[in-house]
Amino acid sequence: MGITFDEKNKTFTLHTKSAMYQMQVDKYGFLLHLYYGKKVQGCMDYLLTYYDRGFSGNPYDAGNDRTYSMDALPQEFPCAGNGDYRTPALILKNRAGTYGCDLRYKGYQISKGKYGLKGLPAVYAGEDEAETLKIELEDQNQGIAVTLLYGVLPEPDIITRSVVICNHGCGENGVPETIFLEKVQSACLDFVTGNYDFISFYGRHAMERNFQRVPVAHGSQMIGSRRGTSSHQYNPMMILADKEATEDSGNCYAMSFVYSGGFQGEVEKDQYNQTRAVLGLQGEQFSYPLEPGEVFYAPEVILTYSGSGLNRLSQNLHTCIRKHICRGKYRDAVRPVLVNSWEAAYFDFNGDTICELAKHAADVGIELLVMDDGWFGSRDDDNRGLGDWKVNEDKLGGTLGELIGKINALGVKFGIWIEPEMVNEDSELYRTHPDWAFTIPGRKPQRSRNQLVLDFSRKEVVDAVYGQICGILDQGNIEYVKWDMNRSIADVYSAAAENQGKVMYDYILGLYDFLERLSTRYPDILIEGCSGGGGRFDAGMLYYTPQIWCSDNTDAIDRVRIQYGTSFGYPVSAVGSHVSACPNHQTGRHTSMKTRAVTAMAGTFGYELDLCRLTETEKEEVREQIKDYHKYAELIQNGTYYRLSNPFEEEAGAWEFLAEDKGEVLVNVVMLAKHGNMTVNYVRLRGLDEGAMYKDENSGAVYSGSALTEAGMPLPVELGEYLAYQIHLVREEAGHDS
Repeated sequence: MGITFDEKNKTFTLHTKSAMYQMQVDKYGFLLHLYYGKKVQGCMDYLLTYYDRGFSGNPYDAGNDRTYSMDALPQEFPCAGNGDYRTPALILKNRAGTYGCDLRYKGYQISKGKYGLKGLPAVYAGEDEAETLKIELEDQNQGIAVTLLYGVLPEPDIITRSVVICNHGCGENGVPETIFLEKVQSACLDFVTGNYDFISFYGRHAMERNFQRVPVAHGSQMIGSRRGTSSHQYNPMMILADKEATEDSGNCYAMSFVYSGGFQGEVEKDQYNQTRAVLGLQGEQFSYPLEPGEVFYAPEVILTYSGSGLNRLSQNLHTCIRKHICRGKYRDAVRPVLVNSWEAAYFDFNGDTICELAKHAADVGIELLVMDDGWFGSRDDDNRGLGDWKVNEDKLGGTLGELIGKINALGVKFGIWIEPEMVNEDSELYRTHPDWAFTIPGRKPQRSRNQLVLDFSRKEVVDAVYGQICGILDQGNIEYVKWDMNRSIADVYSAAAENQGKVMYDYILGLYDFLERLSTRYPDILIEGCSGGGGRFDAGMLYYTPQIWCSDNTDAIDRVRIQYGTSFGYPVSAVGSHVSACPNHQTGRHTSMKTRAVTAMAGTFGYELDLCRLTETEKEEVREQIKDYHKYAELIQNGTYYRLSNPFEEEAGAWEFLAEDKGEVLVNVVMLAKHGNMTVNYVRLRGLDEGAMYKDENSGAVYSGSALTEAGMPLPVELGEYLAYQIHLVREEAGHDS
């Protein structure tokens, strides 16, 4: 059973395959956090300590007991105004401007299956895969009800958390009144002991999700996004790890936000050396009015624990996202190998050049052609046309349906690029509906890429753009959509909103509504998310788009590092990764076609170059790469992923895909440094059957699983920069004489 309640101790215990999570309702009705970690026995309330602590206040209920203080006790859902001066998960303000909340336990409910969230993405699971715990808290004086939601998926070691807040409308004097949510964090982890490192993933456009590991020190350490998206700058996934934790050992905890808008994550070590981690909505520009009778749903946080190091922690998240976040036809299916027209032509194309690209794609075995930006309206550069989703038939030399028919006749699938959330001022849509874009009255707007953001907090805007996009997708056999979003949100003002503090949250609800309707209407279309590459790479988007363009930077060497950071929270099946032109368009770096392909095989795989310019020798190399990808695709997409090196610190980037039955393993390596009289690098494999022998499919060499795990294998020392290797090992049958 995943969830138990001990009536005597008033203790809730959540059980997963490898972990235990425990909390307790105390004598005053506060919900205290007791423990999260490796499975143990018994009630953990003995960890709670009570002392008279100076300047830590005491609730009125405690009378003269100065040893009881919310300022020192670990809590499940800390709120501002109850005597806890650490970072809160909830800040409420009433209409009179008074802050504070006093939440006490009211009741609970345990049910089979996994809860859902109205209008929001969330982990899903069948009744035999999960259980749900609902704990009801209330502030009787203000008429506020808070329901803490816990989803327990035992097999993948996942616990999810969310919060539902209801304004019952009685107010402090029995008069219905509006309350304002000023801060809502969906999950809090309180640790009374431990010495941790804080792992986060920072970056910028074209260099996202760099790995950062720093000690948790006194004070607060914060990551987040004020940009209206989860952002290139920080990813909404963070890890607490024992200082001694490695890829293969030690305790570590992950928190991943299932949300695509602004977020805030914080880790605080308090005055008593206790550690608190919270994750939820960005508090800036957030002041959500909750009218009497209204309900607010907070986005979900995925929690997982590993006592066996960071690789296992990541694998838990990979399984959860692959099997319980991603949905639809392509959840488990190997994705088609594609070529995208962007780096092949940018805006300089017509119907004939797209068909020519498709002919070359068919010749080398590429299965899908994507026509990127520039096919609609007056869109011949990035200064005009966004918002006018009408096919430019003059440019294409006919209708979209006719072009798709020509490409399908070559045996190639067709995909298309869209950017529904944006508008150019030089567009018919903006000239007709200027109030549909975010601009502050009386002030010139902030431009980015010479475009503005449409107000998706308004249903009529979402409906209008949705209708235009459906009008495009109905014109032919479109099997792939790249959904882009190429700027951060500023000038937040909605002409339809009475309170601007709700607009950013409602914008994301509008985005999710659009995506839900699109995926329902077109269940066979593969949608890839994108925001200038990795600017909205989060579990929320993956609920609607089973893959996301990992970065606009396609340089193979940078991508090794970008994909390394991405791997901590997201599976390979979610990572859009392509072989691009050389020299690379973002860095000017030269790498071999092989190195580019080995790097791209840590993702969905495709090409981002002009196939028409390849030599016959290069085309033959592409044909062989595609054959190799198809050979290994199931293993890459569904195998267990291991990081074998840290490319930010080591001379090689190395990673591994291991079959579930451990019968085969694929190791990919890219050399990142070259020196005179080069020393030898060794790669130690992970997870193998240590009692078995493994044969290298290429060289014929045979190794024991234990040797590969304990000592590893040497990488060749060869002349040349940025060399890459792909090693496929197959377990030998018992009794085979090698």
